[in-house]
Amino acid sequence: MKDPAEKFLAAAERLQIEARIAEAEMRTSGEIVVMVVPSSYHYPLASMIGSSLLAILLGVAVAFFTGHESMWFFLELFGLSFIVLHELLKRIPLLKRLFVTASDMKEEVEEAAINAFYQKDINQTVDHTGILIYISLFEHHVRVIADKGINAKVDKAVWQEIVDTIVGGIKSKAQAAAIAGAVDRCAAILAAHFPLKAGDRNELGNEVIIGRGK
Repeated sequence: MKDPAEKFLAAAERLQIEARIAEAEMRTSGEIVVMVVPSSYHYPLASMIGSSLLAILLGVAVAFFTGHESMWFFLELFGLSFIVLHELLKRIPLLKRLFVTASDMKEEVEEAAINAFYQKDINQTVDHTGILIYISLFEHHVRVIADKGINAKVDKAVWQEIVDTIVGGIKSKAQAAAIAGAVDRCAAILAAHFPLKAGDRNELGNEVIIGRGK
């Protein structure tokens, strides 16, 4: 099965975004990284809780409609149902998502985005001017993380505007254009405070990172 993060952006769309990143970094000494992951976490507890609840409901329903009142019948049915449903929940994101709380998803995306920011060395640019645009598909969350050199000069509300731009584009199935627009907006912010300087080099690659999450 093709990775959802790879389906999210076609090869041509990734090239379009990468070209915009390259253009952006011709105007600024800052660095912009775009990362897309299928999920920020695998949520094993959601699979356990969801499959347990569904197996109980199925067992009760089957016992009721067939007239089987034996506890052993119920336990056998529950056990088989749990195994099948657990595998389904692991493989069908839309079903698993029903058993994950919004707060858990927000927390996991936040943690995964920060981890990615450091793992990809976005915090290691010379002037601390790296920006990560992190998109987690399962959770339907977007996070923009800017290094301390930028955050000292830019209001945090600006990053939320960029998040809203991307989320709106995804909802209208125009994600590539929305991400490209977000890159342009980041470039304008960076260029205003950190214009291109003599001897500047591209410290981070321009490729869209297709990640696996945790």
